[in-house]
Amino acid sequence: MKKLLTLLLCLGVLMPALAQNEQWTNLFDGKTFKGFKQLNGQAKYEAKNGVMMGTTVSNTPNSFMATEKEYGDFILEVDVKVDNSMNSGIQIRSLSSPDVMNGRVHGYQVEIDPSDRAWSGGLYDEARRGWLYPVEENVAAKKAFKKGEWNHYRIEAIGTTIRTWVNNIPVTYLVDDMTAKGFIAFQVHAIGKDQKEGTQVMWKNIKIQTGSQMRPRPLDKTTPVENYTLNTLSPQEQAQGYKLLFNGKDLNGWRSAYKTTAPPSVWTVESDGTLHVNSKGGKESGNGGDILTNDQFGAFELVFDFKLTEGANSGVKYFVDESYNSGMSAIGLEFQVLDDEKHPDAKLGTVGNRTLSSLYDLIPSDKDKRAIKKIGDWNRGRVIVYPNNVVQHWLNGFKVIEYVRGSNIYKVLVAHSKYNKWPGFGMKAKGPILLQEHGDSVFYKNIKIREIN
Repeated sequence: MKKLLTLLLCLGVLMPALAQNEQWTNLFDGKTFKGFKQLNGQAKYEAKNGVMMGTTVSNTPNSFMATEKEYGDFILEVDVKVDNSMNSGIQIRSLSSPDVMNGRVHGYQVEIDPSDRAWSGGLYDEARRGWLYPVEENVAAKKAFKKGEWNHYRIEAIGTTIRTWVNNIPVTYLVDDMTAKGFIAFQVHAIGKDQKEGTQVMWKNIKIQTGSQMRPRPLDKTTPVENYTLNTLSPQEQAQGYKLLFNGKDLNGWRSAYKTTAPPSVWTVESDGTLHVNSKGGKESGNGGDILTNDQFGAFELVFDFKLTEGANSGVKYFVDESYNSGMSAIGLEFQVLDDEKHPDAKLGTVGNRTLSSLYDLIPSDKDKRAIKKIGDWNRGRVIVYPNNVVQHWLNGFKVIEYVRGSNIYKVLVAHSKYNKWPGFGMKAKGPILLQEHGDSVFYKNIKIREIN
């Protein structure tokens, strides 16, 4: 008992000492905008009683109060309060130069979102790639933000990793290497013609750690990861059990469909680390055929990036059964990869069930317009199969399909599809992952998987 009391007393002394060792530098003096400059729009910014206040103004674009100094690796903490009708954000590692979009601010933005979609703490790429991490995948974090109250934000940007917290609840874990350094800025979003001006967003207690000051938080292992660096696994992904299916160097671990031999020459690993299925005039399996993983998977989460060329068709299949010798592409459940505008297959099938990210010929995807990218841009697909046979398709951070494999509805859909001639279609306990060769030029990268127990 005496030893326990001594330990508790020591901890009582030690914990305050550790907190004091966590050194911070104030980014905002609470009185002036010394060290800041306003960019782009003409929203009104004021410094009063330790608070930075931004007020909306009509007929002006997004406004930013930006640091004159640029920051690479840092930890930023700030308290935020916003009118419930507004949208705002905190720019980090951001840029503005006259020769790029006439000086428009662009770069990573940490979302401030009091709307019902609840994406506060999510990561958006302002004026560049759009949403990198909407908070749809991290359901628990959608409850972190408190409307009408002060909310505490923490942002860690260290190396290629950006993590965010709202009210100490972890929201995002992003790995990306597009921009390593830039300014920090506080956004007042532009308002539409039907919105009233004069609404406010406020920030206070803005402080930063850099260099040896930084004390990053440990991994929590549960926050979903969006990793955009080429064919890599972050420590968080490794802790969650992910492994790469494509190493960016060769096709080790893959084989030709219906064979045990290496993938056909139509599949090439390019010098930039991407996997390319080359064009052969659009004929299905007309240039060597599909490729499959040597390993088989039951319950899993599969992530893959793909880039379409104009008019192209491909697909990612799972629970593939090679005993169905179709004479062309191997048969399995398919995440459709397609140029919906230019490929005729998008107009076939039923109610759009052959369009991009659909469960091919069975269920059409319910695509949010924010999930749709132009041809030539990289897309992120995700297929999740849970042990209870609930299956989800995701496109660019948005869930577009959910169904139950083997349910009565599933059986009816199969019976009315092109798959009705294959007994037990899609119901194997395990199967390989397949990339389809449909005679068109399509690129893949960042193909990774984790098994779910």
